[in-house]
Parts: sequence; structure tokens; C-alpha cells
Amino acid sequence: MSGKLYLVATPIGNLEDITLRAIRILKEVDIILAEDTRQTLKLLNHLEISKTLISYHRHNEEIKVDNIIQKLEEGANIALVSDAGTPVISDPGEVVVKEALKNNIEVIPIPGACALINGLIVSGLDAKEFSFYGFLPLNKKLRKEKLEEIRNENKTIILYEAPHKILNTLNDLRDILGNRKLVIARELTKIHEEYIRGNIVEILEKYKEPRGEHIIIIEKNNIKKEQLQNELINSMTIQQHYSYYEKQGFSKNEIIKKIAKDRNVAKNEIYKLFI
Repeated sequence: MSGKLYLVATPIGNLEDITLRAIRILKEVDIILAEDTRQTLKLLNHLEISKTLISYHRHNEEIKVDNIIQKLEEGANIALVSDAGTPVISDPGEVVVKEALKNNIEVIPIPGACALINGLIVSGLDAKEFSFYGFLPLNKKLRKEKLEEIRNENKTIILYEAPHKILNTLNDLRDILGNRKLVIARELTKIHEEYIRGNIVEILEKYKEPRGEHIIIIEKNNIKKEQLQNELINSMTIQQHYSYYEKQGFSKNEIIKKIAKDRNVAKNEIYKLFI
């Protein structure tokens, strides 16, 4: 009989933020997969738990997954933890979860701390709908594309960022999103927990020595979807305009009609361009 894979949420700072169920599971499992065994060992020592730890992080997920699945199939119960918070959310785990499900191994979540949710609920921004983007890409082209996608979102946006990159990210957000209102949640649940609120320009002026991990919660774009689409279309060449509708699956005749309507010109004029 196969073992079970438990995804165990651990504290994001304050060691008291762990559930009784999480403690019980960590005591009962045969193996704990840890993003950083040194970090997890601190928690286990605090809880007076002694377990076999296996290093499982971004750079060895693909290498170790087969061995982990084998152990599960042999009946071992395994807990997966990240350094802090809920596994898989911008942390390792997705690979082993997919493989476990593929092999009919039961995957069980053990709820607990999640930085993005805690940042959102104290932000004071709209929490009814939100989009989580994790860490922005480092590649400049991909980063710009992602920021342009974020600019057009009509939901509250949540990002993660490291302390040494936060000021550059704020500058990028200002350049692409404009002077949007946002909240930075820093060092959640720790001694130096802090919330910085204001628009991007205000925060850049007063935030000079960033420390600790950051959650950025950005006010949603309040411009109506139709207005955003009009702005997008007005910035396109005719060829880009055509490709825009082509990617949506419209036929050539439908695209020509739409372009003519968008640009308020005769359909024949557009048709001549694409004969």
C-alpha cells in the first residue's frame, strides 16, 4: 500500500504560527522533504522532533522526484515543507505533486501560514478578487511583458520580492503601471514586521533601506476593460491589429470587419491591405 504525501505549511517567521495538526504530521511521517535542511532543522529542534531529512529544492526536484515516488510507493509517508509558509506557492513541490498524482498517490494539504494571504488581508485593498504573480522574471523582455500584463489587470495584484531587488522593482512598476497605490508588507510575523502604504512615488522617496522578504500588494487597475482595449488597439500598427484578432481565432473576413469598426474606416480600405 502506497504512503501519502503531505504538504505541510510551516511558520513564515514566528515559530508559534504552526498548527497542532502540522506538528502531529511532522512527528508521524517517515521522511521530511526540506527546501533547506538547515532551516527546517531549526523548526524541528524547536518542536523537539527528530526525523530523516532529505534536501528537496528547485535545483534538484527533477533529479530526486523518481526516488521520492519510489519511497512513497513502498509505503513511506512523506511530508514536504518549504523554508517558510505553504509549499508549492513560489516554492518547490509542484514536480513531486504532479508525479504523485500521476502514480495515484494521495496528496494531502496541511494548511497554515501563507505570506501572500496575510499580506492581502491587512493591505486595505480590494480582497474580493486578486491575481498572484510570485516573483517577476529576471529577463528584461519577459519582465516587461509580465508588467504590461499586470498593468491591464482589473484585480488586486500580489508580488513577492527580495530586499536587494525591491527598489528596482518599484521603479519598474512606476514606469509601466504609473503612480499606482500599493502596500508593502515586510518581515511578516517577525520582530520587525512593517507595512508601508502609499503610491509608488511616495514609497520610493521614503524607502531607502529595505530588509527582509517583501510582499507587494498593488491596487487594481480601475480603468474599464473597454477603455484598456481601445488604448491597446490605438497603439497598434495595422499588422499588429490583425495579429491581435488572428490569435483569438477569428477568420480573415471577421478580422477585417473588426479592424474597420475599431478604426472607424471603410471595410474595403482594410480589405485592400490584406489581399
